[in-house]
Amino acid sequence: MVDAWRWGLTSFGLLVWVSGCKEEPPSTDGGSGESGIVLTAADESGPILDVGNADTGTINCGEGVGQCDDQVDLLFVIDNSGSMGEEQLNLALNMPKLVRGLEELTDAMGNPVAANVHIMVTTTDSGNPLCDPYYKPGRSPEEGTPISSACTDRLDRFTSVSMPPVDAEGACTTVCPTPLAPEGDFISFNGSLDNVPDVAPADVDGDGMDDSPAAQTLSCVGPQGIDGCGYESPLDSMLQALDPGAPWNQGSDPFLRTGSLLAVAIITDEADCSIVDESVMADAAFQEDHPETGMAQPTSAICWNAGVSCDGPDGNGLYGNCESTGDRLRPVQEYVDFLQDQNRRVVMLGIVGIPPVTARNPDPPYQPTAGGLFDLEYRDWRDPDYANGGDILPDDWNNMIDASFKQYQFGIGPGCTGEDGMGGFTGQAIPPVRIKEVCQALDVEDDPATNEDESDIRCCMESICDTDFSPALRCLAGLIQENVIPVE
Repeated sequence: MVDAWRWGLTSFGLLVWVSGCKEEPPSTDGGSGESGIVLTAADESGPILDVGNADTGTINCGEGVGQCDDQVDLLFVIDNSGSMGEEQLNLALNMPKLVRGLEELTDAMGNPVAANVHIMVTTTDSGNPLCDPYYKPGRSPEEGTPISSACTDRLDRFTSVSMPPVDAEGACTTVCPTPLAPEGDFISFNGSLDNVPDVAPADVDGDGMDDSPAAQTLSCVGPQGIDGCGYESPLDSMLQALDPGAPWNQGSDPFLRTGSLLAVAIITDEADCSIVDESVMADAAFQEDHPETGMAQPTSAICWNAGVSCDGPDGNGLYGNCESTGDRLRPVQEYVDFLQDQNRRVVMLGIVGIPPVTARNPDPPYQPTAGGLFDLEYRDWRDPDYANGGDILPDDWNNMIDASFKQYQFGIGPGCTGEDGMGGFTGQAIPPVRIKEVCQALDVEDDPATNEDESDIRCCMESICDTDFSPALRCLAGLIQENVIPVE
């Protein structure tokens, strides 16, 4: 019989909010030590950018050879549940490299390209009926709304609602010593023009290079806190953020512009739970049985069970042919259709629950070639503790948390377990089937009818268990580089 502390966790409110990777506060280590990501636009002799004016198909460029105001609209959808403090710090520390790459974009001849960039940040919290009772007073789900304030003005958001509460203020204060925020709903910069505070250059990421005001501001705005709903809905948050009718996409200076290149980055440690039918959250058919009582109860396992179908498990607890399914969560095809129907190219980065990438293409877009999705297994949780060949992290194992309880919480085993290299752990994460399908649907495959190489990579999937997100953001930069082609 396990002790009362363990089964006290089955109170629904606590289960929802503490589900995810870890309980440790974020590290305050510096960045990767790499220099900035330098983008070089693709050779102009290649295929011409298929974005532009909706009527004419043209692209509005500035005057001068090699000068083109290439429009890039970049949306970050960042998990703000209780387990995400360290990942948000990791992301914010590496954001300056991405901004520097966009600021220094050059064409194939080395001529500067004036990248006209919008960057908007929102959370994975699109609301869920089971989360409603647990929001802090005055809190409501973002539902794709832009978050553009300095994280230091939202420090109360960096304390979880779990008991005992987790404090992740360091995910903000480490990268935002001075409150910085753009004018308006998103960060905008184009050459020497921007909408951010005029501050002195500073080295936010510790790589020995000064970061511009835009880079510093993104690092300051990026951390979202850890008091969001534990039923993460990144795909619905993306859809709502990109809604053409949303206020931030209207007016004379919208975030999403006609003909721009759209880049989406989703960062989460759990399965997408974008529901279309709220009754699914109370449907015992998608719930796991409590290991001690044998009674079905709502946990994050609902998101996996209602949204994914697999063959198996086999005798080793492995599942095959895992794919999105059902109509109780919003069908994945709706997100795919929305993105593919845009009059623009769309690229996507997922920093999600897959094994760490072990090799990447040395050339743009720097996509993974080994590890990551290539090594991903879908399987049940395994006993014993991690040190002895199982999945259970030491603190959980010492508190008598076993595989049956983890299976009850999440419905599927971890897609990855992160180690910090010092004997500790950065967390565990759930495989991202629905997000993966949306991302990979953006890739352009070879056309067998022409027998020509027409492939075009527009999806990059990296591991949220990686201790350094700079390669992930480098891949995002590479996707942008490959898909924004300056036109004279």
